[in-house]
Amino acid sequence: MDATAFEAYLDDSSRRGEPLTGSARGSAGGAACGDLIAISLRLDEGRAADVRFEASGCAAARAAAAATAELLDGAGLREAGLLDAAAIAAELGGLSAVGAHAADLAAEAAHRALGAAVASAEGAILAPPGDGRERVLVAVSGGVDSAVAALREREAGADVFAVTLELWSDPANDGERSCCSADAVRVARSVAQAQGIPHLTVDLRDRFRAGVVEPFLAGYAAGETPNPCIRCNGRIRIEPMVRIAEQLGATGLATGHYARTRDDGSGALLTAAADPGKDQTYMLAGLPPAVLARLRFPLGGLTKPEVRAIAAAAGLAVADKAESQDLCFLAGVGKAGFLARHGGLDDREGEVVDTAGNVVGRHPGHHRFTVGQRRGLGIAAPEPLYVLATDATTNRVVVGGEADLDTRRVRIRDATLHRPGARVGAVKLRYRSRPLACRIGGPEAPGPGRHDRLDLELEAPARGPAPGQTAVLCDGDLVVGHGTIA
Repeated sequence: MDATAFEAYLDDSSRRGEPLTGSARGSAGGAACGDLIAISLRLDEGRAADVRFEASGCAAARAAAAATAELLDGAGLREAGLLDAAAIAAELGGLSAVGAHAADLAAEAAHRALGAAVASAEGAILAPPGDGRERVLVAVSGGVDSAVAALREREAGADVFAVTLELWSDPANDGERSCCSADAVRVARSVAQAQGIPHLTVDLRDRFRAGVVEPFLAGYAAGETPNPCIRCNGRIRIEPMVRIAEQLGATGLATGHYARTRDDGSGALLTAAADPGKDQTYMLAGLPPAVLARLRFPLGGLTKPEVRAIAAAAGLAVADKAESQDLCFLAGVGKAGFLARHGGLDDREGEVVDTAGNVVGRHPGHHRFTVGQRRGLGIAAPEPLYVLATDATTNRVVVGGEADLDTRRVRIRDATLHRPGARVGAVKLRYRSRPLACRIGGPEAPGPGRHDRLDLELEAPARGPAPGQTAVLCDGDLVVGHGTIA
């Protein structure tokens, strides 16, 4: 360790101070470690300006903050996006194993400030590349899929930037199993930077709580089974990243989803991925065609084993990383624990009744059950019993036989049609379920746009459509609309 460099930065106060007007701020650390570093900056023609730092805690934290401010001041967006803890430690002449934590915090604060500056900017930050290449922004999550998506774009010759959204923060969560935690952001940044791709971190935790978590909690409180991923993948997550892509002069946003798009002559629509076992078009159904036109799915024609093989051949550290949990904010706490912790939905014993209203058992709370569920009822009966309905008002769960689940009519609310309703020929009522042939009922087929309600008439019975889940409307293999099962 070069003590001279370390001491110089420890005494450096030239950039110490509160953010200047128009600056964006990012911080890292806090009560858990006792060290807190904050970096602020603004972007001036794609370069960091007015860089300031604040730091408290150990000497290493204070020196690392000063060194980070020095490295950022005047740096271009690409250079700043590649800044990592190793570069900060090197600027300080090396750090001990204990002091290395300070460089990690400084890098995290810097990238949060950088992402905040990009996300809040008005208009273009960077001009398109002048060398004939196209620029692509890639959404990286710290998993193998998004890492390979970035790799394929880079190998295709694109000028690539990476972005990761920090969406949820809860000490009760398992950060390693969540794709939207601070832990995941750090892994994503290291994966991108290892490929020489500049990385941006954008904090959307407030937006995620308001737009995804609160409706999720409200849905369960009302006795429904909401599908937060579709809401998240729409206006909450992907649309802001498309805007950032535009600000960076990129032609589009690439993600690691298993999906494809096709223009049917009236614009882009979702169509299934090559790997039916990984197809994610259901989870992306909330995206409007205008946003789909700006998206690219580099994995759409690949299978999961092929993606892992590509990652292994490229030496990506996440080649064998396990899949993240679908509902990222439940990682480590589970649904019941999350509903109790954040929604106040504690267990409350209630009645289980049959279709005639006879009490046949007790349950720990209506929010633990969903339509179509069989396990967990704990009721002995001559034939298997299934949940037919839940009533949040009375805290009752209604059960019946398998045949009682069947219906040929499904009502959906808050529906959106991207194409005329006459084109709807099938519906997916659950993720991973097969499409069911249907038509939209009524004397006239509805036109494109928003509809308060639509009634679907099915050719064959559907088994227990769950209120709150998403109905994805299809024309062959194209997604042409969606709504919420009422």
